[in-house]
Amino acid sequence: MRKFKYVFGAAVILAAASAAQAGTLDIVKERGVVNCGVTTGFAGFSAPDAKGEWQGLDVDLCRAVAAATLGDASKFKAVALNSQQRFTALQAGEVDLLARNTTVTQQRDTALGVISAGVNFYDGQGFLVSKSLGVKSATELNGASVCMQTGTSNENTMADWARSHGISYKPVVIEQFNEVVSAFAAGRCDVFTTDASGLASIRISKLTNPDDYVVLPEIISKEPLGPFVRQGDDQWLNVVKWTLQAMIGAEELGVTSQNVDEQLQSANPNIQRLLGVTKGAGENMGVDEKWAYNIIKQVGNYGESFERTVGQGSPLKIQRGLNAQWTKGGLMYGLPIR
Repeated sequence: MRKFKYVFGAAVILAAASAAQAGTLDIVKERGVVNCGVTTGFAGFSAPDAKGEWQGLDVDLCRAVAAATLGDASKFKAVALNSQQRFTALQAGEVDLLARNTTVTQQRDTALGVISAGVNFYDGQGFLVSKSLGVKSATELNGASVCMQTGTSNENTMADWARSHGISYKPVVIEQFNEVVSAFAAGRCDVFTTDASGLASIRISKLTNPDDYVVLPEIISKEPLGPFVRQGDDQWLNVVKWTLQAMIGAEELGVTSQNVDEQLQSANPNIQRLLGVTKGAGENMGVDEKWAYNIIKQVGNYGESFERTVGQGSPLKIQRGLNAQWTKGGLMYGLPIR
């Protein structure tokens, strides 16, 4: 068994190395499609709509990468992956990037052959309970049964928090996300713990009577969520990283999907570089100089994407909070394109 693990691990590493050597950007251009790892269904972030078309904040990032590399935001394929599959699929080259509510951690960045390409949603782990439980604070959860998904950082975070607060609990750990939701809805556990954004999504989209449930006020961790790519392919890392940065920066500069054509005439040098009027940024990455223009025109800036998918224009109605621009008290700070 141990020998099998070594052989499998070596095969994964060799596959990742081969993909990196070939150059993911070149592979994507030849294939004509960006293979993007997403969730198996997470409303607001990555889930198919009534027409079977994938929508959400993370899906918008997949679309943006397709727009940047292929000039067409529709040229992406959503590959549904659960928490256990996601890193193996990326390591093996089955997907070009992960864009599925994955927390950036030191261990993931250093020990799995993958690396973060930025943060597109600042989150934190919280708790969802039925109002009938009569609980107002997570500190009242001593002895509670807690549903969570295996293979996530939620297990360790919950254990650390409970230990530090002297709280005992019964973990109900289930592999498949939808099965965790079903177990909670059926009353098999008192509490559902995951990222607060996930709780908001579950409450609105998965529970029959959302008003019967409440998200408790405590946030017990930092969960910076964002895209991952394979290590060893710096060009592709730059493409994904700067795709996200272009969306964030465009919002700060006031460049939207509605005014981007007018902004081509802007005298602002930052906008000129962003939109490729001043050449260089595209060439630096190996893509067309209109890479960011295509992102903004076809997908929108970060604020447009946020409001449409998880913000006030969506059923989730999540406040911007930490995900607001740095000029408005948030953490979204677009790196300079120059």
